Amino acid sequence: MSFNYRLLIVGLTLFAACNSAADKDKTPVPAPAATAIMPADSTKTYDQALVDNKKDPSCGMPVSAGISDTLHFKGKVIGFCSTECKDSFIKDSTKAFAAIEFKN
Repeated sequence: MSFNYRLLIVGLTLFAACNSAADKDKTPVPAPAATAIMPADSTKTYDQALVDNKKDPSCGMPVSAGISDTLHFKGKVIGFCSTECKDSFIKDSTKAFAAIEFKN
């Protein structure tokens, strides 16, 4: 029984070629930068069709300009341009709710 060295060399060459091609397809994933951390509120946005008001009740900004926070109050979904405006509404919600211009 003789050992076929040529077959062994061809097999090892093919094995090495397949492994080096597989390594080229792997792209390293960079670690996130420390400066990429953002506050949770800045990533949330809402569709204006989801709210019942036309304008932010605290500052008067139209909801079409952007909504970053919402509140469910007396069966309505109210949109706000910021968390600060929402907090302002909560402080005197009954008076502010009476002044809201709702969509049809």
